[in-house]
Amino acid sequence: MAVPTLTPGEKADCPRCGHTLIRRHANPAERSLALALATLIALALSVAFPFIGFELSGIGNRIELTDSAAILIGLHQPLVALCVLLTVIILPLVYLLSVSWLCAGMLLGRPLPRSRQIARTLRHVTPWMMADVFVIGTLVSLIKVVGMADIELGLSFWTFCAFALLLLLTTQSVDKDWLWFSLDRRAMAPPGAVPGRTASEQNLCGCATCGLVNALPEQGKARCRRCDEPLHPWRGINNQATLALLAAAIIMYLPANLYPIMVTTSLGSSTPSTILGGVLLFVQHGDWPIAFIIFTASIVVPVSKILALLWLCYFVKHPRPGLSRLYRIRLYRITEFVGRWSMVDVFVVAILVALIRNGNLMSIEPGPAALAFAGVVVLTMLAAMLFDQRSIWAGAALAGTTPADDSPAGTPHYNENRKESNHV
Repeated sequence: MAVPTLTPGEKADCPRCGHTLIRRHANPAERSLALALATLIALALSVAFPFIGFELSGIGNRIELTDSAAILIGLHQPLVALCVLLTVIILPLVYLLSVSWLCAGMLLGRPLPRSRQIARTLRHVTPWMMADVFVIGTLVSLIKVVGMADIELGLSFWTFCAFALLLLLTTQSVDKDWLWFSLDRRAMAPPGAVPGRTASEQNLCGCATCGLVNALPEQGKARCRRCDEPLHPWRGINNQATLALLAAAIIMYLPANLYPIMVTTSLGSSTPSTILGGVLLFVQHGDWPIAFIIFTASIVVPVSKILALLWLCYFVKHPRPGLSRLYRIRLYRITEFVGRWSMVDVFVVAILVALIRNGNLMSIEPGPAALAFAGVVVLTMLAAMLFDQRSIWAGAALAGTTPADDSPAGTPHYNENRKESNHV
């Protein structure tokens, strides 16, 4: 398809599925740089001051943001600690520094060194940033503790909430189409490419990282001529990697639910708690909203995601007439989006383990299910990323579904007379 020239405030949607491809902003470099710098300041404040604390009968504890990972390392859970540290602090920091570096080069009128390599990291880092999920996990942890102790919200808690919000705004402000065109102003497609025909029909392949359409070599591995990322030409329906990851996730989901995710010690007596047991405990205490959040994030979302991906893998291989491609691509995008929210339970464990550390009087330690459940989240996210969306359209085409049957209401079909974008 060809994209018309866009002005600030306009967007381009796919005429086949309605998905937003490009959203143009005014002053994109200044906007993204300002948000990135503000987010970096909020992150610096979040790790410099106390995060949360509690007090019960003169006994309490106060933790900093990084303690949620540091304590896990001391309790022989380095992989869970690494997962928390990467998704909450390190990867957002890498993303923000990358955006600042790229936008600074744009404002100086020339890309700074290594800009293309740095721009490539944005796509790979973005799905794994979970500061907003950590905020929800913190709120769930506080509600769990507030019934038995006094809660103290440190300055870092408020700055971290601001950091999570600013990080979300920063990711939404980055105009990837404009960014890559600013780094390399070559034509978006090789000469002779015909809009309206599929890439595979013309021996072409679009780059998933920068969006450039590339001509495929006759032999050897293909790489994007702009960002140098490996290309993945269409070789027919093949989602074996997704199925393998789903199988591993199903295996890990069993110990994640059968074994305790944390062990609570009170007055020398230890009580293990599974994921479902924690949900039932919230229900018994009348905290229905929190029970609903945990049940949805820890049980409904992982199971639904696994079933949805299995269903998609089956029906692209065994297509049936009447099953809308539009419905299936929307199901896939929802599945890809909600998967990260299952990390709520892992973050709750990390926060409570760091906060409740008073020996035999009252303490919480991570159970074996914490690592298993974190593995389920990571595996299902990878499975969704490796699922080839092109197989949805190819599989439905084999079943005799026409493009007109799948076009969203009010969305025009491709028009070969549209002006091609100059990407400004």
